[in-house]
Amino acid sequence: MTDVQTRPEATCQHGRSGAPRRAVFAGAGAVGAACLLAACGTSSSGAGDEPGFTNDPIPAGSASPGAGSTGGGDSSGGGAALAAVADVPEGGGIIKGDLVITQPQAGTFKAFSKVCTHQGCDVSKVDGGVIFCPCHKSEFSITDGSPQGGPAKQPLPETKVKVDGDNIVAA
Repeated sequence: MTDVQTRPEATCQHGRSGAPRRAVFAGAGAVGAACLLAACGTSSSGAGDEPGFTNDPIPAGSASPGAGSTGGGDSSGGGAALAAVADVPEGGGIIKGDLVITQPQAGTFKAFSKVCTHQGCDVSKVDGGVIFCPCHKSEFSITDGSPQGGPAKQPLPETKVKVDGDNIVAA
């Protein structure tokens, strides 16, 4: 059997019981602990110092806020221009909106999600036929989005594009 000691509540000099004061301090401690735990959790807006990281990245080719609003469409109904043909270097590419748009061979254009398949960071540059992710040094091919180095094992998802006049548009 447990020995429980009971005593009357002590009163302070103002005649109030000490129990409510203890309850206030206990409640304040609980709120502080909850805030601390919430700060240690993850959020959907970022993780650490990895730019562009989200816990729930938007899949490539999906509509996202602001997607497709990079410029005016054309009279043939082909949709909004993703990039100008002249802006995408042969053997390289550019990052525009949510996509990496590449030109692996003259006149051949490809588009891939700019979200790295390793941990969701945004890729940062295209150089020497390779798309680079700065977070963990994954590298992807400008031809098919396949991983060429680093920890990524899955290719960047492709979005079909076509040339419409002087612009590259979604196919």
